Amino acid sequence: MKLTSLLAGALLLAACNRDKGADVGTQGMNAAANQAADATANPTVDNPNVVGESETPNPNAPVMTFAEQEFDFKDIAADNKVKHTFEFTNTGKSPLLIADATASCGCTTPNWTKEPIAPGAKGTLEVQFDSRGKQGLISKQVNVRANTQPSITTITIKGNVLTGATAAK
Repeated sequence: MKLTSLLAGALLLAACNRDKGADVGTQGMNAAANQAADATANPTVDNPNVVGESETPNPNAPVMTFAEQEFDFKDIAADNKVKHTFEFTNTGKSPLLIADATASCGCTTPNWTKEPIAPGAKGTLEVQFDSRGKQGLISKQVNVRANTQPSITTITIKGNVLTGATAAK
């Protein structure tokens, strides 16, 4: 008897909600859940590194032009530090300022020209790689953040870290 009256009460409550125009069906519940999930999964984010469609690029902005954007050390001895200096020129119309340079790994250390680089002047970015604890093919990126458009320029170093057995040959 109790089970029957509970079941009857639940059906009555569901019927009342439907009569009031509330959309409590599975489709309505799923649609609301999907909208909430979409908003959470795909939030709108403003990226300051991307020029918007309505923004026009600054024609007077500095431009960092590298002589090379990738360097291959070829074979690197195990437990050794190697360095390469990348040269760049400011081919823009205003002074170039490098805010920072970050490597994709702690084994890679960048060091760059800290002073403003005038239009037409050259600067350097030295990248040191420590092969200690590494072996085989490596590829490391350094992201250089400056007052350019876009604000991030990526350079790459690569090589082949030899193991003790390979280096002895």
